[in-house]
Amino acid sequence: MPRYRLTRGGFQRPRAHVPVRDTPPSYAGLVIIGIAIGVVVGLVLGLAVHMVRLARVSAQARTAEARLGDAQAAAAEKVKQYQEALKQARARVYAEQEAARKKLLDERAALLKEARNKAAAEVASAKARVMAELGAARREIETTVAQLSAEIARRVLQAPRPRPGSPAREVR
Repeated sequence: MPRYRLTRGGFQRPRAHVPVRDTPPSYAGLVIIGIAIGVVVGLVLGLAVHMVRLARVSAQARTAEARLGDAQAAAAEKVKQYQEALKQARARVYAEQEAARKKLLDERAALLKEARNKAAAEVASAKARVMAELGAARREIETTVAQLSAEIARRVLQAPRPRPGSPAREVR
């Protein structure tokens, strides 16, 4: 152990003898071999770590692709179910619309039938009224014909005879 001596500038370490050659001649080759071994070991370890990571990533990628395929299949099934439900809902709506349309057409047909029956009844009553009026008019004409013919005959028979030599009078 070196001893320190006290000087004006403070403590100083005693100078040791430095050998001329302090490294053996084979030391440089050992350093190079050590560095080469370190590099190779580092590369091998790095490559091993890289391969492990690559294997994990590829396994995770396969798992993700499988999950994606499952999700897509599930989504396709959901779309199929939705379309089927939509188709059934449309069929129900169309059936309801058809039933409502049929009901309206039946109501319209019933109203038209009722209106036709009412119109036919009115026409029949009008015909009966006209026939009754026609019968009454014929009876009145028949009674009036007899009276008019009797009146015409009476006037013709009662007409003054023209005197001989007098001008003939016109009958109006």
